[in-house]
Amino acid sequence: MRRHAGGGYLGSALIALAALAAVAGMIHTPHDPYAMDFATRLGAPSLAHPLGTDQFGRDIVSRLMLGARVALLSGAVAVGVASLLGTAVGILAGYRGGLLDEGLMRVMDALYAFPALLLALLFAAIAQPGLISAMLAIGLAGVPIFARLARSSIYTLRALPFTEAARALGASPARVLLRHLVPNAVGPLIVQATQSLALAILAEAALSFLGLGVQPPFPSWGSMLREAQSFLPLSPWPAVWPGLAIALTVLGFTLLGDALRDRLDPRQRA
Repeated sequence: MRRHAGGGYLGSALIALAALAAVAGMIHTPHDPYAMDFATRLGAPSLAHPLGTDQFGRDIVSRLMLGARVALLSGAVAVGVASLLGTAVGILAGYRGGLLDEGLMRVMDALYAFPALLLALLFAAIAQPGLISAMLAIGLAGVPIFARLARSSIYTLRALPFTEAARALGASPARVLLRHLVPNAVGPLIVQATQSLALAILAEAALSFLGLGVQPPFPSWGSMLREAQSFLPLSPWPAVWPGLAIALTVLGFTLLGDALRDRLDPRQRA
């Protein structure tokens, strides 16, 4: 059970650092993240600009703080959409069974056959590019994952003795579902949600890098990478810091997801 305890603490610390940057960016930033100063463009880290400046002379620290808010918000909303819709579909399919189960899960299987990022690209390209469309696109792409997991959990739990005992005592189907099945299926869904946050942050960065996510001048880590790409021979700093921010935040959610899996999965505890 303690295999990933240290990783869980490290992951929590990395997530807390990103959340602190996002909250601090809502209150105050060291510099105006939109102010251009061509006299200091592509500047190396200094006392005035601890992480340097980008191609327009904008402070990278300030823009990273705003980008942290975009990354965490988009990840939370996308996973919220995916978990709510997917869990509802999976519970309905797993509990009712029959033709409804077959029909819903075949639709989920068809969506699951496509890579999540490809689906997100498709949805974002159809809608008007922006943060809202990116969040919805990433969320819809993640629905099959939660639907399959919820359906599998409910389908297994409904055949166990404690469920049969509840039915024998006269519990209504709604009571059996809400009091006995859903609470026992929550653990794997929490683990999946934590791990999906890492994928959602990566997907948002990819969409913004391709111009289908957050639109200028508002910064996101993905758009910062795209803007810095052309200036790599002149200065690596505008690309290094947002890339490192994405990597550390994704690592944080991945480590936390592994730790939660060890704690919530009975097979891991055994």
